Amino acid sequence: MKIGLYFGSFNPVHTGHCIIASHIINHTELDQVWFIVSPHNPFKKSSTLLNEYHRLFMVQLAIEGELFLRASDVEFGLPKPSYTVDTLVYLHEKYAQHEFSMILGSDGFRNLHKWKNAKLIRSDYKLYVYIRPGFPVEKDPDLNMELLDAPLLLISSTHIREYVREKKSIRYLVPDKVKDEIEKNGYYR
Repeated sequence: MKIGLYFGSFNPVHTGHCIIASHIINHTELDQVWFIVSPHNPFKKSSTLLNEYHRLFMVQLAIEGELFLRASDVEFGLPKPSYTVDTLVYLHEKYAQHEFSMILGSDGFRNLHKWKNAKLIRSDYKLYVYIRPGFPVEKDPDLNMELLDAPLLLISSTHIREYVREKKSIRYLVPDKVKDEIEKNGYYR
C-alpha cells in the first residue's frame, strides 16, 4: 500500500489540514494518508502544545468516517523530540510491506536541509509538496517529488488558539466535532 505521512503538531487540527489530506488522496496514487501527530516537534516550544493524546483524539474526530485517512500515534513511543527521519525509518522497518512517502508544505520543504538526516529523507522517500503562499519552490530533478497545487485556506493553529483565548468563534475553522471538544474541555484558554 502507498501511504503518505502528514506530520504535524495538529495543535489543533483544522479544516485546512483536512482539505489538504483529502486533496492529496484524490489527486495522487496514494492509498492512504496518515496524520502523524508529533508529541514534540524539535522546532516548536513544547510548552505551547496541548497533551498529545488530546491532539490525537481531535484528529480522530476530524477524520472520522474517512476510509483513506488515519490518525497515528506512532511517535508517542519514540524518543522525544520527534525527528521525522527516525519515524520514517521505524515505520519502514515495522511495515516493510508498505511504501511510505512524506507530505509537506513548500515552507517545510524549503527548510528540509535543516532537518536531522535530511539527505536520507531526500534520497529514500518520495515527497509530496503542496505550495503555500509566499514559499515558492521548483521541482528538483534530483528528488523523487511531486508538486501539488492543493486548495489552501489561510488558517493556522496559532490563530485558532488565539481566537479561543479571545473567546472568538472558531466555527468553520475546525471540524464541528473538534470545535465541540475544544469548548467542552476548555482547551487553549
